[in-house]
Amino acid sequence: MKRYPAFDPPEYVDWRPDPELVAGYAAAWEAVPARKEIVGRLERTVLTGLYAGMVRARLHDIMLKRWVRQGVISKAWLGTGEEATTIGPVHSLDRERDVVAPMIRNAGACCDMGMAVADMLRGYLGTYDSPSKGRDGHVGALAHRVLQPISSIGNMPAVTIGIALAFRLRKEPGVALTWVGDGSVKSGPTHEAFNFAAAQRLPVIFIIQNNQVALGTPVRQHHRPADFSEVHKAYGCAGWSFDGNNVVDAYAATRIAADRCRTGDGPVILDAETFRMGGHATHDEQEARRLFDAATFAYWGKRDPIGLYEEFLASIGVAREELERIEADVAGEVDRAAAEALDSRSRNMPPPASALDDVYA
Repeated sequence: MKRYPAFDPPEYVDWRPDPELVAGYAAAWEAVPARKEIVGRLERTVLTGLYAGMVRARLHDIMLKRWVRQGVISKAWLGTGEEATTIGPVHSLDRERDVVAPMIRNAGACCDMGMAVADMLRGYLGTYDSPSKGRDGHVGALAHRVLQPISSIGNMPAVTIGIALAFRLRKEPGVALTWVGDGSVKSGPTHEAFNFAAAQRLPVIFIIQNNQVALGTPVRQHHRPADFSEVHKAYGCAGWSFDGNNVVDAYAATRIAADRCRTGDGPVILDAETFRMGGHATHDEQEARRLFDAATFAYWGKRDPIGLYEEFLASIGVAREELERIEADVAGEVDRAAAEALDSRSRNMPPPASALDDVYA
């Protein structure tokens, strides 16, 4: 896809495919027979849909970064480099029955569940026609089966298991899915959610999104094991890892987990290793460059989930021209959404009288 020198990480601006990484892309799922079988059955529309989802997530973040530079908003929380960990799992779900509970960095999940990009951007602008009526930049919409994120990190898993329990009590076939940051694994509510879900065998998937840093604390400083691949063993439930920068592997691994949950064999704790190609938010991007050396950024820069996926699609016969058309369509969608959101800001801000609406305590 097009690179944006003013907004993309430097490692992405002049991105070139690494032959070794391109050649080994499919190895992530081919080593696991069940995943290989799922991928072998994927239709072309699913494969191109995964691409559109990642491009939309990337361009959504670039628009927010542009707004920060222009002074439209003060800061934004981006998921640049982590798109595969969000888009692959969402596409593997039944989006008419299942529920997702994203973190703010999983904004792509909202759009892939059917929310409009304009609503995502309105959330940052705080307009009255945003999903939260201007109250919060954490965006969700239950009408689209998206639970609005909770600002206090580590609390989403506890709410997500409530949704999974409701599925069980109502005898509905739904699965609940949420993402947990590498730092949030240490929180009390997350531990309690893991334990309760395992004890009750709830249909819920937890994805530990290990992006190597919790706010400004690298994993090596707050987590004793080398990774999170064995966390599930502490709770006596199923779990496995997937390549967090490989959208196809993410899809297949989560699809297996969802099928398992539907048969009463949940929960499943998945481990996805990825990297945040920036700061905790746009205001501290330089801090991230001080936390990690240039070699770390170069390592993950080569593993741009969109660039590698483009090479994979080309290798199986998807024309570059088709990818360019998809990108152009998504870019137009994001541009129109930005114009629509800015128009809302000029004429539809929350009236003061609405301050106490929907306040129950």
